[in-house]
Amino acid sequence: MFAGTPGVEASITYLAHADQRPVTYATPPGGGLSRREGDYADHRVRMHDGRAIAAKLSLDRQGFLLVRHQTGVADFYDDEAVRAAYYPEVERLVARATGASRVVVFDHTRRADGGGVAGAKAERAPVRTIHNDYTEKSGPQRVRDLFDAAEAKELLSRRFSQINVWRPIAGPVRRSPLGLLDAQTVARRDLVTIDLVYEDRIGENYHVVHNPDHQWYYFPDMGADEAVLIKGYDSIDDGRARCTPHTAFDDPTTPADAPPRESIEVRTLAFFDD
Repeated sequence: MFAGTPGVEASITYLAHADQRPVTYATPPGGGLSRREGDYADHRVRMHDGRAIAAKLSLDRQGFLLVRHQTGVADFYDDEAVRAAYYPEVERLVARATGASRVVVFDHTRRADGGGVAGAKAERAPVRTIHNDYTEKSGPQRVRDLFDAAEAKELLSRRFSQINVWRPIAGPVRRSPLGLLDAQTVARRDLVTIDLVYEDRIGENYHVVHNPDHQWYYFPDMGADEAVLIKGYDSIDDGRARCTPHTAFDDPTTPADAPPRESIEVRTLAFFDD
């Protein structure tokens, strides 16, 4: 924990209490806000400046990592270019960062806040509820969904992680930055499973109840040559980070004329030989 770093005060949305099973209806493609059922409450927290301790961060401790990453993709709104060029870049990036023997990208999502050109081009709005993308159930299920039964069984017999790679499409990001919760400060009792309803299926992820021990970080003014790796799931329960709750938030220092946040997140599965 690095609670002494500078930052800003911000209001973020927690689940109000653990004694519930909320439902979130995923944002339909084309934008808009997701709809949710459940009791939520806003809390003021300190968002520490993660740049002050970036060199000390670890996916296995804090659950997130800031990296410099140059890309050959000129247009992140071109799905063909993203799949053909960016997916291999991300697979190499995650392999280097984790030591995984195999990395598989399985999808991507673009987000933008507000309207205008960016909002029209992006699929979804930033998520403003504290969440983690996978649970004890949905992490392994993602492997079963993506591979045939025999290969999935073999892959699930060894360690794997789910890693998101989040980056700005345009920078610097000054509106709706991404807040990241230090995994070392999250207790198991803080995590509540919610149903995540899509048009064609029902998944689940974690929402989070407030804990005064939580330590939050963000990376101010992220540029288009930077990315954050976020661990969403780890199959090994040995004390290392297993999930990393996160949320978009309003930075009180954001200039009134700041452009909308545009970002792309690519989801991967990282498989290990050990």
